[in-house]
This record gives sequence, C-alpha cells and structure tokens, in this order.
Amino acid sequence: MSKMNSARYRALPRPSLAQRRWPDATLKTAPRWLSSDLRDGNQALFEPMSNAHKLQLFERLCAIGLKEIEVGFPAAAAGEFAFVRQLIEEERIPADVRIAVLTPARADLIAETLQSLQGAACVTVHLYHAIADDFREQVFAIDRATLIERVVASVAMIRAHAERHPQTSWCLQFSPEHFSSSDPAYAVQVCDAVSLAWLGDDERPLILNLPATVECCMPHVYADLIEYMHRHLARRQRLVLSVHPHNDRGCAVAAAELALLAGAERVEGCLFGHGERTGNVDLVTLALNLHSQGIAPKLDFGALDSLVHLVQTCTGLPVHPRHPYAGDLVYTAFSGSHQDAIRKGLQQQQPDTLWRVPYLPIDPSDVGRDYHGLVRINSQSGKGGIAYLLEQRGVRLSRRHLIDFSTRVKVMSDRVAGEISSEQLWQFFLNCYGTPTQPWQLQDFELSADGLGIDLQMCHVGQALRLRGRGCGALDAAVRALPRPLEILAYSEFSLESGSSARALAVIEGHGEGAPVFAIGIGENRVLASLLALCSALNQSEPAHQPG
Repeated sequence: MSKMNSARYRALPRPSLAQRRWPDATLKTAPRWLSSDLRDGNQALFEPMSNAHKLQLFERLCAIGLKEIEVGFPAAAAGEFAFVRQLIEEERIPADVRIAVLTPARADLIAETLQSLQGAACVTVHLYHAIADDFREQVFAIDRATLIERVVASVAMIRAHAERHPQTSWCLQFSPEHFSSSDPAYAVQVCDAVSLAWLGDDERPLILNLPATVECCMPHVYADLIEYMHRHLARRQRLVLSVHPHNDRGCAVAAAELALLAGAERVEGCLFGHGERTGNVDLVTLALNLHSQGIAPKLDFGALDSLVHLVQTCTGLPVHPRHPYAGDLVYTAFSGSHQDAIRKGLQQQQPDTLWRVPYLPIDPSDVGRDYHGLVRINSQSGKGGIAYLLEQRGVRLSRRHLIDFSTRVKVMSDRVAGEISSEQLWQFFLNCYGTPTQPWQLQDFELSADGLGIDLQMCHVGQALRLRGRGCGALDAAVRALPRPLEILAYSEFSLESGSSARALAVIEGHGEGAPVFAIGIGENRVLASLLALCSALNQSEPAHQPG
C-alpha cells in the first residue's frame, strides 16, 4: 500500500485580483538579468568552487553579456569575503558590470558585508529576511510589526553607510524570503516600509526581489502574486520589480515567463538551472526561449558547447544530454521520420528568412551547433554496436566523438568489406585518436607543488621546446602553455584495467585551428594520459596529419 497521503498538503490560495491583466499581456523585450551562479549556484555544490574557478566563471558571465552578477555571501565564509576583495582590489570588474552581495538582516553580518565592498565602484547590497508566517512564528518568534522594524533598521544601516561613501554607486535589493508562501498584503507592507526607508529625494536605486524560495504554487498563481505586488506597491515607478524562481515543482522557467507578463522587469537565476535543491530558473533556457519567439535576449550563447564545458568544469555538475538547447542530444533525431522531416525542412530553409524547420525550435547554428552531420551519421547503421563494444572496455564516448568515430568505421568497413571484430575496432580506435610520433612529442613534465602549474619539455618537428603555464589543473595549465590555440571543449578519463597498476585513458574533445579534434592518450596515471591526449590533439589539428 502507498504511504503517500496527499491530504497532508494544500494548494496555496490565489490572491484576490480583480480583472487580472497578465493573461492578455505580450512579452516584447528581454528583462534585466542577474546571475546568481557564484552565490546561490555555488552554495548548492557538494564542494564549493575554488576562487580560481569562480574567477573563470565570473569572466565568462561578463563575456556573455550579464551586467548584474551576484558574486557571493561575504559574511558566510572567509573564502567568500576574499573573492569579493579579489575582484575589487585586482580591478577585475568591468565598468558596465554591477556586482551584488547577499546579507541577512543582521547588523553584524551587514557590517562585515559592507566591509567587503570597500573601494568598489558599483554594487548592489542584497538584503533578505523571511516574511512567511511559518518562519516568523517558528524560527524568529516575533510578531509582524517587530519583523518590519528589524528590516527597516537594517535598511537604515545600509543607507547610512552609503551616504558616508558617496564615491560608490549603491543599490539596495530587498528580498522578502519565502515571498510566494506569504500573505501578499503583508508582503506589500514590508516592501513599502523598505522603499520608504531607502528612497529619499536622491536617485539611489531600489530593487524589490520576490522569490519563490521554495516553489510551492502553480506558475499562474505566482503570476497573480507578482501582478498583485505590481499593482499595490507604493512608489512603484521608482522600483525595479525582480523575481527569483526556484524549481522545486519543475516550473521555474514557466513561472519566470508568466511573472514577466505580470509586471516583473528583472530575473535572477543560474546557468543551466543550478541552485539549491532542484535549482533555480535556468537563464540559458529562459533566454533562448525568448530568442525562439523573436525577442533578443541580450545574452550571447553563440558558443554554448564551450559554456557547458566551463560550467561543468567549475561546478562538477553535469548538463543532462536532454537539457533544453544545451544537451548533447537535443538536436539529434533518432527516428527516421524525424530525420526525413528535418532534412526536407533544411533543404527548403532560406537564409535570413523566418525559421520553419520541423522539430527544431531554433537554428542549431545560433548556439554553435551543426545539425547536418548529426542527421547524416544517425542514418548510418552500426553506431549503437560501436558504442557497445567500446563500453565493454570501459570507454564511453560523447555523442559528437561517437559520430566522428562511426564515420571512420563506416569507411573502414567499406574498405574491408566484412565484419570488424572487437579487437580490430579497438586497434582502429587507438590508431585514429592515439598519439602519433610527429610533429609534437612529450619528452617530460613537472608539476608545481600546488598542482596548478606545469613545466613541459616537448619536441616539435625535431625542435626541443620548454613550455610553462598555470591553470586550474595540469591539463588546463598545459593548454595555456601552448604556443598555438587549442580549445578543450570536453575531457573524460577511464581506467583500462582494475587494480593499483591500471592504466588511465584520457579523452579530449576540442577545437584546433577552427576544426573539431578528438584525441586520446594512455598512460600510467591520469596526468600523463591527459598530456599524451593533448599531444594527440595537437598532432591531429596539424593540417598535414591524417589519422587512421
């Protein structure tokens, strides 16, 4: 018998909203965006990012076009404080980017947070306090009036600091935490008290952020709540109305879209929906949804595969192969009827005309993908068998690598005109992607004590080279040391045998000289294997090299 008892739960009531307007609204422009990858996304990780990884991700967020980035929770940990200081002291923040930091409404933590911002040019102090009755009664044990007094005192403290430091451009953001499970009339009272305390005669901006801290209602109910606030807040024209949907019910993207129809002007979220529990709203999906409707998202995801690789490297979290827009398989059709429809659509699609290809909501080239090769290869037989035989040796290739190898196997099978055994397939795999002796050879290497630097002794066409680099690990440091560009899009490693003496197999997918490259290396340890794979990638990107 099932132990699920649905009677223990209830749907949140919809707010009283006469003649709601959002169902008839139309989106025409993208919202303001804030990335919380470095704060909410980082807090969600089993092992939080190193500051080196956070800096890498921060720089990529800026390059994508994000102008507001929440960079941490300075009072939460020494590393968080140090990262904020690093950004400011090393002048890493572009002039058109506003950083944000989070603090609860506690005087000691606010003071530490403000200390972390000393010398910053343009900042948002993100103040939060839970206002839901469950929290107020069970966690804080205070009445509604006392809660408002506590929040207003915190706002006054931040405002006084801002007035003492006019050289910094200050913005206050207030989040009534657990907003979507709160009494909306009380939420208006709290937010009005905040705006009254912060907004004077000056133009110092205020953001009111209305989070679904735990997603607990259907998206249309969240939209009602946002429209209720939009219509009832005092000083509305001087406020920026923001939303921060979480994904506990799997509806964060839908909730954000309806919230924008209901009056929200700004969205907070993470790349690929990272964040605590089931994550936040996915900025990539939401932005590309707008793109698919003819609305410029004002964010550049034209190199989506590279972004996926960076986020996976920095966070340790995978992006699902069926993830909207970004997954390895989302532009791959396995059904013959789907492939036929897509082919015909692509044949009739004219450049710079409205996109009308069946099964493809956007042109894959918009995000740096090429669908044509995937269709052709998927129509060939034997790919599933190739993957199976490699997996018997403990090797699982990415979809793109498997497609490349399947093409080579097809040519080989046509040449031999017969069955290819498992051993023949394995040797062919090693020949196609393994390390040839020319033109690049690895002679020796030495890692620095912290594992982030490398000293390479290499040979190129008989010429000895000594290369040095630093990065986020041995492979990243080696790539940075190279005298020619090679972008690593994906990296994986496998053990070829069991036991302590097992050899390592490293697999690299990248771009060299503008062309895709797939390479492997086998070594006594994973560092050696990765460097041999790097040599193979360099050799395969040489125009004169013909693998296989």
